[in-house]
Amino acid sequence: MIRIHEEMPIETLQAFLAERQWLQPNEKIDRLSKAGEGNMNVVLKVHTDQRSFVLKQSREYVQKYQDISAPIERIAVEHAFYSALKHQDLQKHLPKILGFDKDAYLLYMEDLGDCKDMTYLYHQRNIDQRQLNTLVEVLHKIHSSKAPKDFPENMEMRQLNHQHIFVLPFMEDNGFSLDTVQQGLQGLAAPYKSNPELKSVISELGKKYLSQGDTLLHGDYYPGSWMSKNEEIFVLDPEFGFLGFPEFDLGVMAAHLIIATHDATFVESLSKTYPGKHDKPLVAQIASVEIMRRLIGLAQLPLERSIEEKESLLALAEKLILSK
Repeated sequence: MIRIHEEMPIETLQAFLAERQWLQPNEKIDRLSKAGEGNMNVVLKVHTDQRSFVLKQSREYVQKYQDISAPIERIAVEHAFYSALKHQDLQKHLPKILGFDKDAYLLYMEDLGDCKDMTYLYHQRNIDQRQLNTLVEVLHKIHSSKAPKDFPENMEMRQLNHQHIFVLPFMEDNGFSLDTVQQGLQGLAAPYKSNPELKSVISELGKKYLSQGDTLLHGDYYPGSWMSKNEEIFVLDPEFGFLGFPEFDLGVMAAHLIIATHDATFVESLSKTYPGKHDKPLVAQIASVEIMRRLIGLAQLPLERSIEEKESLLALAEKLILSK
């Protein structure tokens, strides 16, 4: 199986793409470059004498943390997700899928050009209202899309995510010292890791996450999956997608807006803006777990916050999760 990367011989990739008729007649590859900071997968931008496009390939591990194994079939879930979204208004917020090679675990897709992921929100500490409205609208259209009955359960990816959201951050000894992230964070996290009432609620939410639902979810709806270019918004990286409950995506979205802005009213405002049926207290609970796991778990964000600010966010999350 071909394994794509920046340093691979251009002739090898040229022959591979030509064989699949993914190149135009007489189209020649000029150079290869890295297409953004892919956490899960290898993402390569191919520049030819006529255009540029993106190749995305999954591996048997997480690209950013190669000691963490991950199901290689996740790229097929991403392809299935994009294939399920037929809504005309959604197409302008998604990259066009130009081809898929399931044997090479390779997705061939449109190059969206000079986009930037929206993790800048953590530094900006606010979000433009038009961007927010678009992101809510896109999420509702995803949730309203009818996925085929054979849409992948994606259970291996969900089990991986389950560990990192609902289990590892709340283990008293998970082998990861939070003081290597920020001095004092390990001590700050200790009361939450040893709170039986909190851990019981989180455990039940984890079971719900692993259960089968009927709503098509993005599965990782946060600023790292949102891209902006001028006035345009794109949504990428649905490899965690599955049929579940809409409150999961909504809760994750609310959590990251709260982390960015320190404004707890996002649970309430998202609940009012999102037009689909949902359980607001469940959104608040998912948001709480996501806030906590992003602060005291292994999947850290590009976040510059003082210990006092993190203490405030953790206290808010605990209050939200136990107030149902």
